[in-house]
Amino acid sequence: MPAHGPFEGGGGHNHTPAVLQRLTEENAALRDDITRRHLTDLATGILAAQLQTSPSEAAEHLARLARSAVLSREDIAADIVNGVAGSLAVSAPPSRTDGSTLWTDARRLRQVTASAEAEESVSRGAATLLEGGLRPLGVEALWLWRLTESGCLELMGHAGVGALEAAQWRWIPPAAPLPVRTALLDGEPVWLPSGVSDGHVLPGPSTRAARALLPLRVRGSAVGLALAVWPDSAELDEQVRVMVPALVEVAGRLLGAAAEPPADMPALDDLLDCLVHPAMTLHRDSGASGLTVEHVNPQAAEALGGAHRVAGRPIEVAFPLVHRDLSAMARRAQYAGFLQRAARLPAEHNGDSPAPLLDVRVLPAGRDRVVVLWHTASDRRTAVGRAVGRLQGLALFEDDLTTGRTTWTEQTYAIFDMPRDAAPVPLSELGSRVHPEDAADLAELLTDVVERRKGAAAVVRVLRHDGGPRHVRIAAEPLLRESVLTGITGVYQDISAEYHTEVALTATFDQLNAVRAQAVLRHRLVLQLQQAIVPEIPSPAMLPGLSAAARYRPAAAEYRVGGDWYDILPLPDGRVLMAVGDVAGHGIDSATGMVALRNALRGLAVTGHAPGRLMGWLNEVTLHAPGHPTATAVCALYDPSDRVLRWASAGHLPLLLVREGRARLLEPPHDILLGALPSPSYEERTTQLVHGDTLLMFTDGLIERRHDGLDKGLDALRLTAEELGPCTVEEQVDRLLGGATGDTDDDTSLIAIRLG
Repeated sequence: MPAHGPFEGGGGHNHTPAVLQRLTEENAALRDDITRRHLTDLATGILAAQLQTSPSEAAEHLARLARSAVLSREDIAADIVNGVAGSLAVSAPPSRTDGSTLWTDARRLRQVTASAEAEESVSRGAATLLEGGLRPLGVEALWLWRLTESGCLELMGHAGVGALEAAQWRWIPPAAPLPVRTALLDGEPVWLPSGVSDGHVLPGPSTRAARALLPLRVRGSAVGLALAVWPDSAELDEQVRVMVPALVEVAGRLLGAAAEPPADMPALDDLLDCLVHPAMTLHRDSGASGLTVEHVNPQAAEALGGAHRVAGRPIEVAFPLVHRDLSAMARRAQYAGFLQRAARLPAEHNGDSPAPLLDVRVLPAGRDRVVVLWHTASDRRTAVGRAVGRLQGLALFEDDLTTGRTTWTEQTYAIFDMPRDAAPVPLSELGSRVHPEDAADLAELLTDVVERRKGAAAVVRVLRHDGGPRHVRIAAEPLLRESVLTGITGVYQDISAEYHTEVALTATFDQLNAVRAQAVLRHRLVLQLQQAIVPEIPSPAMLPGLSAAARYRPAAAEYRVGGDWYDILPLPDGRVLMAVGDVAGHGIDSATGMVALRNALRGLAVTGHAPGRLMGWLNEVTLHAPGHPTATAVCALYDPSDRVLRWASAGHLPLLLVREGRARLLEPPHDILLGALPSPSYEERTTQLVHGDTLLMFTDGLIERRHDGLDKGLDALRLTAEELGPCTVEEQVDRLLGGATGDTDDDTSLIAIRLG
């Protein structure tokens, strides 16, 4: 019998690596063939024009030339193209002072540029240029930006660059560093052999690293900018200053091809009319200093009392109360080249009633136009996002041990109270900024990551210049290539507020002399804490193709307030996180542990990793949590693109899947609970869902009975779910909770997710 039922996906076969290897080789061969044909096609076209003959005759002539010269078709094709376009080779000594051989073969370099031009993406083209021609010249990274209509530079491709650093340089606004503006305005390369001066920030491992900024042009028009980066300062002699521009020239054609818009791209006004929230465009006429309302969509017209009130009018007339705010946001959006936000602008009048502009967003749409988006009622997801951003205090870091480069996000600089242009500090050198009493914890974390090659977490006190330490949680993961440690990546989280809250609560409890009074206070605090952190279910608009409901029932006895929790969270990549858990024990410790685990899982889920990896990280968080709690949990990620549910369990109860009126338990992997052992591995299960399925996730308070085993309680729940018949998910969770067979008076969490 097969090991997997109709509800679950199975594992792969042991011949999968061989199949992947064969497909990889076939793909490489196909790409080589495309490159060869691209170069020979260019040469054939040149011969057809010169000899005034047909393409087939020109191709035969190319073959005869190759045979007579005892060369390959690719080599003779490179010679022909070089003869027309100019040779890429220059006369130079055969080697550099460091002993690396320079590329002086014009054929080889022409083949490299032809190969880059034939690649399917700008990043692949950049990688071909770097590995085929630039790396022998000492270059370690290549960046390619496209020049947009608004004057911004948009990163289209890169090679030799980490993902985190690339995300930080996704856009360069018109107010770019001076070397960038000089290269674009003069149309000539800018060479920085000794790096950049203070105040000019550019991508690279350090300020002293040599760089070359090269404007990219197609048919005389500027289309973008290339940046070549060396690992350290370099001479950048004549050989380099001729070869690098010649090699990178082809990148302009790559950017031009990538920037071509589809022929059927809809107009901006049509796109705004499709939105469900108010939107409008503001236009600045040539020579005019103010903005005019150009177009409003139907939702904006309704909110503002009719399109005739604002369309075609100056912004001062259309929005007398907020025109200064909108004008300022429009200026910043066009100058900086990216989105500007405001939580709320004063009310504008729609007839007799005020219509406030909430969650206002202004983004550039060309040199003289901006788009304004807003809501007339608070958007829960936007508000929650702002609240989470304030509370979590998360910041990312990445240490590249190969290049010696460390990358921080903007929030990381804030945590360590360092200026944005300061050099980021690698994790291994953080000891001088950590309180001496916490040095051992930091050293243990580094030992786990560097020597044991496993993820680790620790809480340390960071010493800052503004006085007083900050309590920072560090979660780090090794980056491995085969068995070689190539880097460290992770998250810093400022938990100072949580620490001070805990201290304040402890001080309050110490002042209570009566044991019963202390118990009552603790119970009230836990109840308030539970009520405050029970998450709201996202709206249907935030859950693609899903409807969801959840319930939490506190324990019956006051002294048995527990640690049950649940969460449903849409993620930035389109997937949906679903989780339930149960921290062992009752009281304030369990409740605070519940808060820590739920918030930690939320922060970890945005990394995009699979449920098994998330469980491993959550286990490390549990091991280092105050009080050393243990917990059971199940974590699932649902992908709406293929309706596949991937999930992992840490000693938790099975899931219950209801399909076409029949209920079935999805048995979890038999993995250990959280906080029991360091570094366990958590197996993942895959379940294919279909339209109409309902998935139930719950804690043991729903089914556990004092004198019966869990199997009887689970079977009773399955039968009850089948007997409910058709109903909404809200009705389903209410009926299941009302008919629960559990009699232990424990707290209970229950969520239901239905497809469609």
